[in-house]
Amino acid sequence: MAFQCQRDCYMKEFVTSVVSCCPAELKQEINGKKETLKGFNVKLQDTILFPEGGGQPDDYGLIGDVTVLRVMRQGPDAIHFVGSPLEVGQEVQVKVDWERRFDHMQQHSGQHLVTALAETMFGYKTTSWELGRQRSTIELDTPCVKPAQLQALEEAVNEKIRAHIPVTVQLLSIDDPAVEEVRSRGLPDDHAGPIRIVSIEGIDANTCCGTHVSNLSHLQVIKLLGTEKGKKNKTNLIFLTGNRVLKYAEKSYNTERSLVSLLKTGPDEHVEAVDKLQKSVKLLQKTNLNLLRDMAVLIAQSFKSNPQRGNFFSFHKKEGDNEFMNIIANEIGTKDTLVFLTVGEEKGPGLFLLAGPSGLVTELGPRVLEMLQGKGAGKNGRFQGKANSLAQRGEVEALLQQHRKLHASEEE
Repeated sequence: MAFQCQRDCYMKEFVTSVVSCCPAELKQEINGKKETLKGFNVKLQDTILFPEGGGQPDDYGLIGDVTVLRVMRQGPDAIHFVGSPLEVGQEVQVKVDWERRFDHMQQHSGQHLVTALAETMFGYKTTSWELGRQRSTIELDTPCVKPAQLQALEEAVNEKIRAHIPVTVQLLSIDDPAVEEVRSRGLPDDHAGPIRIVSIEGIDANTCCGTHVSNLSHLQVIKLLGTEKGKKNKTNLIFLTGNRVLKYAEKSYNTERSLVSLLKTGPDEHVEAVDKLQKSVKLLQKTNLNLLRDMAVLIAQSFKSNPQRGNFFSFHKKEGDNEFMNIIANEIGTKDTLVFLTVGEEKGPGLFLLAGPSGLVTELGPRVLEMLQGKGAGKNGRFQGKANSLAQRGEVEALLQQHRKLHASEEE
């Protein structure tokens, strides 16, 4: 069957009745974590909320004042997952999130147009597509699309938009000979009812269950952002349609204004200015690294030249890395001296190195790791890793001094 959202894609509100309401669960991912929501699956007499299909995500909306969290297709039925139960038989008003719906209509019809002309102009067939939250992608069956082809394709699709070409929907029986003449990537295994054909007059006819604009002029504009290498010798064509192009232009302009303020140059000089900054940063990083190496040697030499140095050395510096700490340890020599080094925020995360007599390091390494709430490992008289917190650095130093003194007295 065809839902009301497919018969009239522009309908924003609709009155219908509840056919069934059953307890259900919905598995979804929120902020990277998988969660299971308890709620109800509701079937309506008809619906203007599109269930996911044809590469198009489902609609958002309301049934009465109850939020619809998901719309799924099961055979000929649309199942609405909601958090609160609805009374079977009651009349309800359904409202669609129109901004989301119209966005999906623009992207989906835009995909049909780009797909049709890419095949007509260059013979590149579409093997799949994705309607993303910010941008959409068409997978073309070609290893590459040349820049000149991309430009020609963009000009062609926008020319068709300006031509005000109608987009129509037709329902055909599955055994109608006309079905064989349209573009199709196949029907779902559980498809039921007539075949829905979406046609762009004189350009394309395609089997599709999605919601579409009624005229190409409603697409406003299509921007082909570029291509990326796809799977199995294919190319992903990235595009925006309609309001997404306007939002992209606004975002790009705001970014441009921010860069003008930061770089103190006009937009045409931004690339050159950033290139100069990157080269300056690399030079400064190299200079800083050399200074840190020299500093590490001086720190070690200062300790070694102190006649009262003892057999324990501890040092902390906010700036530094593993190489900095290892240079100090190598310069001091850890055969008889226990060395404890840290870099990072004094009470925040950082890096640590414990080096010295192998037996002592093997014994104390895990305790140091625990006190610094870190992760690390050790071998051959060195134990190093990342510390989640250096707040107990003082306590670690006291522990090491105590054990070093005890160890030294036992040797005597």
